[in-house]
Amino acid sequence: MPPNTTATSGDKPGTSGRKKGRKARLVVILLVLALIGGIAFGAFWSISTVRASFPQTKGSVTLEGLSGPVDVKRDGYGIPQIYASSDADLFMAQGYVQAQDRFYEMDVRRHLTSGRLSEMFGKGQVKNDAFLRTLGWDRVAKQEYDTKLSASAKQYLQAYAKGVNAYLKDKDGRDISLEYAALGFTNDYKPAEWTPVDSVAWLKAMAWDLRGNMRDETDRALMTSRLTPQQIRELYPDYPYDRNKPIVREGQYSALGKSFQQDGASSGTSAGTQGSQGTTGTPGGTGTQGTQGTQGTTGTAGGTGTTGTGAGLTGQLTGLTKVLDDLPTAVGVNGQGIGSNSWVVSGAHTITGKPLLANDPHLSASLPSVWYQMGLHCRSLSSKCQYDVAGYTFAGMPGVVIGHNGKIAWGMTNSGVDVSDLYLEKISGDGYLYDGKVRPFRTREETIKVAGGASKKIVVRQTADGMPLLSDRDDELVEVGRKAGVDTAAPDRGDGYGIALRWTALDPGTSMDAVFAMDRASDWNGFRKAASLFDVPSQNLIYADSENIGYTLPGKIPTRATGDDGSVPAPGWDSKYRWTGFLEQDELPYEYNPKRGYIVTANQAVVDKDKYPYTLTTDWGYGTRSQRIADLIESKIKDGGKVSTDDMRQMQLDNSSEIAKLLVPKLLKLDLDDPEVRKAQKLLEGWDYTQDADSAAAAYFNAVWRNILKLGFGDKLPKELRAKNQCLWVERAGSTGPLDDQTKVRECGQRDADQAQPDGGDRWFEVVRTLMDKPDSQWWQAPKSGNRPAAHNRDELFTRAMIDARWELTAKLGKDIDTWSWGRLHRLFLKNQTLGLQGPEVLQYALNRGPWKLSGGEATVNATGWNAAGGYGVVWVPSMRMVVNLADLDKSRWINLSGASGHAFSAHYTDQTDKWADGDLLPWSFSAKSVDGSTKDTLNLRP
Repeated sequence: MPPNTTATSGDKPGTSGRKKGRKARLVVILLVLALIGGIAFGAFWSISTVRASFPQTKGSVTLEGLSGPVDVKRDGYGIPQIYASSDADLFMAQGYVQAQDRFYEMDVRRHLTSGRLSEMFGKGQVKNDAFLRTLGWDRVAKQEYDTKLSASAKQYLQAYAKGVNAYLKDKDGRDISLEYAALGFTNDYKPAEWTPVDSVAWLKAMAWDLRGNMRDETDRALMTSRLTPQQIRELYPDYPYDRNKPIVREGQYSALGKSFQQDGASSGTSAGTQGSQGTTGTPGGTGTQGTQGTQGTTGTAGGTGTTGTGAGLTGQLTGLTKVLDDLPTAVGVNGQGIGSNSWVVSGAHTITGKPLLANDPHLSASLPSVWYQMGLHCRSLSSKCQYDVAGYTFAGMPGVVIGHNGKIAWGMTNSGVDVSDLYLEKISGDGYLYDGKVRPFRTREETIKVAGGASKKIVVRQTADGMPLLSDRDDELVEVGRKAGVDTAAPDRGDGYGIALRWTALDPGTSMDAVFAMDRASDWNGFRKAASLFDVPSQNLIYADSENIGYTLPGKIPTRATGDDGSVPAPGWDSKYRWTGFLEQDELPYEYNPKRGYIVTANQAVVDKDKYPYTLTTDWGYGTRSQRIADLIESKIKDGGKVSTDDMRQMQLDNSSEIAKLLVPKLLKLDLDDPEVRKAQKLLEGWDYTQDADSAAAAYFNAVWRNILKLGFGDKLPKELRAKNQCLWVERAGSTGPLDDQTKVRECGQRDADQAQPDGGDRWFEVVRTLMDKPDSQWWQAPKSGNRPAAHNRDELFTRAMIDARWELTAKLGKDIDTWSWGRLHRLFLKNQTLGLQGPEVLQYALNRGPWKLSGGEATVNATGWNAAGGYGVVWVPSMRMVVNLADLDKSRWINLSGASGHAFSAHYTDQTDKWADGDLLPWSFSAKSVDGSTKDTLNLRP
């Protein structure tokens, strides 16, 4: 972990990062001196080692395989714009340049996607590799490359790989990146050549982190150990269609051009559990959970019911969530809390008279950022050279994923469509039960090579329809499956149960073709055709050209049998729960030039469920951010107002807390005896609900919100959902009578802090909103703990939360509330995703950066996410921000979370982060004239 170097409370947002950046320059000098002196790794390291991997950005380089000259022009932030005369040369140069800046990151990613992390990092990654080999991302990627992708896409992938390998030629690891020098001391690792399949496989990692509702699916099932079906439904309330509008309100679907209007109110679809439940008692009173192992007491949770799977499912899913939590993240937070904002405003409502488009995907904070900014330009557009595009790319993959070309712009947010289902499989000998018969598993053997150790062999089992048995990857899961108790609706236990996964990304697809096609598209019809190839992951795509705006939902989206909505794991032994097919692309909703003049996508419902014939998911985001964005746009354009590029930027930075608007008026009415708590309460008087980094009121309110969630909900959830080190005293199984020393047992949470519940997101906003008019609900009850009185209703629990929050912040920030600020709690650390997490402490210190004290918060437009069950630290962020101006593309603006370079001591390692933290955007040159004006370095690549 990086050292605790918190800036003083008087610093402005981002200033802590600037101080840390200056400090980092001193650190590298000290580090190198230490290394030269043999203090850490010996005299092998030196100044030249640190600088050896920095890219050449000036002069000329000869690349075998180019057909003509290529120019690489970099601006003052090291962002490259590439100019070539053929598609092949353009993508070869892209591979070369990305490898210059980011090859170590690319290498780690391909080892992640192929389940070969152990080859780089040793035995600690064997379990992760075994799970990833079971999924088989690289195998599916190879099938895509061999059987699904177009000839042109393969040529581009081959050219890209040729460029990467041209960079690698004749280089040692330490010539490529500082991290290889460190790895070389322990395992003598040498990077291999790049392949086209390495690029395609990255889309599988992206799809995994954006896979939809698997976490909600497992959480609902795990809740059955403590909560009744009604209680679970209360924790997954209906989507508020009457308040938070869906994306598509005036759109169409199907080849028949069916239209639908969606401005009316509607009740949502319950996201409750499926299946027959046993009798479940009340959760009872609960005690203070505390973050440092503080223990309370809890009453009986009552009898545990079953969903046709019983303890077998609960045990299997507990083990599965442990495995999932340990996996390295690719772009998201293991599927939890991932969101994004995008919106487009038509020219009728803009100052320029042309559309404006904004996008800021919310992903895990990583160093370097998951995005790489780049321009790909043909000197002259023709059939030989078809690209003139700029935007955000993934290092390791050709093309531009989000951005604009000379005609159109587009953005993406995660649709949240349910494209994965878990199945409980009845194991019988070497097979599994299916419609009363035992079918044999398909098997394959995988060998995991381990740096510094012996190889490990595993056997992967799959059902006949290709579903991998995830439960084989954990000994505890296997044992639970053997001993699983079931009810009469399930088959006899026999050899036990396993968990299998059906997921669209395990089928070969065409998403790589979609990237190239979108980069070339010149109008709405061409964009829609390109989007239809984007099968996995399903994304909300917004669109703009100089005259039009639009939205389309692409993706390979399954259909299910009647009565199965995919919200909970299904019984694999019954064929009626298997998928029945996939929606056709022309059956998916879209919207083009809506009368309201804007489109907002921020992970809310795509369509009103009563106006669309298919179930896309039961687990939409609840629309808090999307509706706030829509309200900001409406307030700007009412009475003929016009939106500017800077207005779009300011909207991206909106820090308003919607849950604070609901709760603060109630909190201010509470009578508090303790004068110190009343002082904290007064912070909320006159507060405008904005969560600025220097706001003391935001700090106190978010602490109150966290304690409301803990007392009302967190202490009542099963241990499988609660955070580690948060412990309760609960009644021992099978005991009766009052809770005493003989009947209680200590029960601690099992989830990592950034994965635990209640996370405080907008689902929990909706839970609390629906319970506000039920002041005597059992959720508002909490037992006495220490000198804290018991709470018997909503107002008493809110009072407890205000007291607990006051003393929590006193411990964290000091007694004097004048020194409190949200940014002191809500801090961002950027960590190198490999050695910055697990390397020697001196290396972590060299590779990591931060902290930055941030504004924003959970379910806020400026979505610097934090998990209320685990603490206040920043978990995910707007990973980039962009605003595209269709009137003049050179007046567009963009920013990245970190910088162009993956080299720890490059000037471009985190040179955008301070501006990102302050909410600034950089100029985004596109035309040849503008690019030339911003160019600082030019590298000529020659054949």
